[in-house]
Amino acid sequence: MSAQTQLNPPRRSRFALRWYVWLLLVLAAAYGLAFAMHWDDRGLLWVRERFESQTEQKASIWLPDYRAVIDGKLLPGMEKDEASDLSYNPQTKTLFSVMGKNPFLVELTLQGDVLRKMPLVGWSNPEGVTVMENGLLAIVDEREHLLTIVKVDANTRELNIADFPKYDLGPSKNQNKAFEAITWDPLNQQLLLGEERPPALFTWKSDGSQTLKGDKQKLASDELDIRNLSALAIDPRTGHTLVLSADSHLLLELDEKGDQVSFMTLLGGFNGLKSTIPRAEGVTMDDAGTLYMVSEPNLFYRFEKQK
Repeated sequence: MSAQTQLNPPRRSRFALRWYVWLLLVLAAAYGLAFAMHWDDRGLLWVRERFESQTEQKASIWLPDYRAVIDGKLLPGMEKDEASDLSYNPQTKTLFSVMGKNPFLVELTLQGDVLRKMPLVGWSNPEGVTVMENGLLAIVDEREHLLTIVKVDANTRELNIADFPKYDLGPSKNQNKAFEAITWDPLNQQLLLGEERPPALFTWKSDGSQTLKGDKQKLASDELDIRNLSALAIDPRTGHTLVLSADSHLLLELDEKGDQVSFMTLLGGFNGLKSTIPRAEGVTMDDAGTLYMVSEPNLFYRFEKQK
């Protein structure tokens, strides 16, 4: 072999080496994306779902059967407000949403039409809302670490935080990613609270009034294999919990023991979605099992179960 050949490897060898390096880079990127999206965990849950009987599926929410019937409807005039959560009111058959950037409470129809927009005076960053009982709503301010229980009726046009009882949620491990999610659990007479990151669940006992009992209690969160926790909801029919993650583009169903039952990806091309939900921040379910979501900045979604 000549000295020139030793210094300059054959072109075919250089070409093969180049493709080998590119293949390694692609595989590394794919693994990183899979890790970020928890596709390994989703794969295990998908396999587990295949073995669920029809009886078990009917006893759960069963998210794989849901399809979008309203796909990213714009909430007019709220482009700069940032929709942060959503809750169903069984008395009025309407939805209530909070805007986190410019504090507002908004009432919507089940089709995503705006009925009224109520300024939240004194709130800094309302990120969570849930309808309780007798016209009461609980609102979580993530920045101030406060839970406030307000009264809303047909004549309410504005709410002032000074007029209602407030509860200190205490410090979080990550003060900038603190308590963001809340939902009322009527069966167990308690509020279920969620910290955004790292994802964690807490309960706070209540009789549905403006007075909470004792202090919040932390729950085991082993099944929360998601990047962040954006919102919570309770299915009034099964009592199962819906856990929404904007960063993971995922909606999880947990049973009464906190175990994963089913999931729905929020990526375009799945569950009737034409495009990926950009940042899903709120979820709720009505007493008929219809699912609703809001996404920043001002998008509304409605999902119905295919019979």
